[in-house]
Amino acid sequence: MNISIPKLSLVVLIGPSGSGKSTFARKHFLPSEILSSDACRAMISDDENNQTITPEAFALLHYVAAQRLALGRLTVIDATSVQPEARAPLVALARKYHCLPVAVVLNLPEDVCQDRNRSRPDRSFGPHVIRNQRSQLRRSLRGLQREGFRHVFVLETPEAVESAAVCWARRSI
Repeated sequence: MNISIPKLSLVVLIGPSGSGKSTFARKHFLPSEILSSDACRAMISDDENNQTITPEAFALLHYVAAQRLALGRLTVIDATSVQPEARAPLVALARKYHCLPVAVVLNLPEDVCQDRNRSRPDRSFGPHVIRNQRSQLRRSLRGLQREGFRHVFVLETPEAVESAAVCWARRSI
């Protein structure tokens, strides 16, 4: 799949833990363009898995995203973002700074996500977490355009994620 992203965009990577969002981000975007909720948790608490500081981590992520978008810089959000209420402030930021919100959804099978998380020693949550994240994603997948995403790209297999090509388009209104 060719993923055409307008130059002035806020790209939101959406998918459960283990779907490959961070790997996808590193493959297709500059390190400076990627804002990771895990990295924000680490910056605040020295532990990227510290869920107790999630509100503070997202406050930091939203602040940095706003600064980048104000400067007209492509910004990529690397967080699960499986709930509409998690995506709403991001869409609002894109609108505030006249950027196009783009959703790249990694909707991989549960068993793939579970297997990947089992191989990550830093992830100690149970399988119910991924099951819940996938359920939340499935419930809201069809509504992404209604939420305000101008472009939505859905990748449903590891092969589709691996073969995806990202290119930059001119801004279309």
